[in-house]
Amino acid sequence: MKPIIQTLFLFILSFMMAFPNLAYAMEEDEAISLHSEAAILIDAATGAVLFDKESDRLMYPASITKIVTGILAIEDGNLDDIVTVSEKARNIDGTRVYLLEGEQVPLLKLVQGLLINSGNDAATAIAEHMDGSEAQFAERMNRFVRETIGVKNTTFQNPHGLFDENHQTTAYDMAKITQYAMKNSLFRSIVGTKEMEWIGEGWETTLYNHNKLLWRYEGTTGVKNGFVNESGNTLVASVQRGESEWIAVTLKADSAESAYSDMETLFDYGFAQFETRQVSLPPALLEAYQDRFVIPQQLTFTSRKDENFVIQINESSGQLVVSSLDGTTLYSEELETREGAHVQSMKPIKSPDNSEGTSMEKKATSFKLSASTTFVLTILITFAFLIIRKRMKRKNAL
Repeated sequence: MKPIIQTLFLFILSFMMAFPNLAYAMEEDEAISLHSEAAILIDAATGAVLFDKESDRLMYPASITKIVTGILAIEDGNLDDIVTVSEKARNIDGTRVYLLEGEQVPLLKLVQGLLINSGNDAATAIAEHMDGSEAQFAERMNRFVRETIGVKNTTFQNPHGLFDENHQTTAYDMAKITQYAMKNSLFRSIVGTKEMEWIGEGWETTLYNHNKLLWRYEGTTGVKNGFVNESGNTLVASVQRGESEWIAVTLKADSAESAYSDMETLFDYGFAQFETRQVSLPPALLEAYQDRFVIPQQLTFTSRKDENFVIQINESSGQLVVSSLDGTTLYSEELETREGAHVQSMKPIKSPDNSEGTSMEKKATSFKLSASTTFVLTILITFAFLIIRKRMKRKNAL
């Protein structure tokens, strides 16, 4: 019985050696427990997905809808325009900045009330000013997210996020929308504003940003929260530390505190496990390729913390590839081929030290084995060991 147990132990050990990342991935999933029904964490610079929980599931967004309304007003509108508030805007349900019918307000101020205080009245006033009605503005929103940003599973019916059964999005789509919006410096400034004096005809107060993560999590740069009964608590947030900025989306948490707690869990995980790498490639380093391809001066990609990597150029296809030492592709780009270029084979590129002083000239194996090949070889070695051990016992017995 003892040899069988030993054999089983060695078999299990061989399996773990062949697939070292399997147990690690299981531990990661178990380590992240969220209250929200759907969530995603991405790198704001590269769009790489760092964590995913049902991010393609159709959900109700509530007021995170205003991210789209805000960026459209900034990019498509004239922020110096004076907007006249309608009766409909004055009487809209939900959170407001208490605009009065007939009140005239600069478009920029409405965007601030929209994104900082989640004013539904500001959202309706913006939509009516830009397109005449909420319905017409919703058509603009849908064209924008599909054609400009490229997301496919979002349909908006209004500019504020009040419940409509056909007003739906996904965590993934909202992450991509926010990634786009946060590249606009004015949008970024507004959603990162903690407080603002508001002087209107019907309300004079200090607006405090509804996104409480700005106060409770170091490095938070934005962006928006939401709630209606049907959507539960929704939240989109961005956090920057050093060279890395993450964007996270959580949908349908049972309380605001659960949504904030989930955000903190996601960001803690992201900063503990990943980093955004910016690697400069001096022209002198790539002299062998300059006559064939247009080489970028800097690469930006997402990797595991302190992960070693190698850069290669496939001269037959013109593809630049950054991969980890286990063969995982971290970044790829089709290079522009210079006229009359001569093509050869794929060669590893030595590279300079990155910003953290970690040299990319790290030693890598000259060949790679697939997981299945490694597994088979390990099993063969294990059984060879057992056979040798058995023969040695017989020899000793003689």
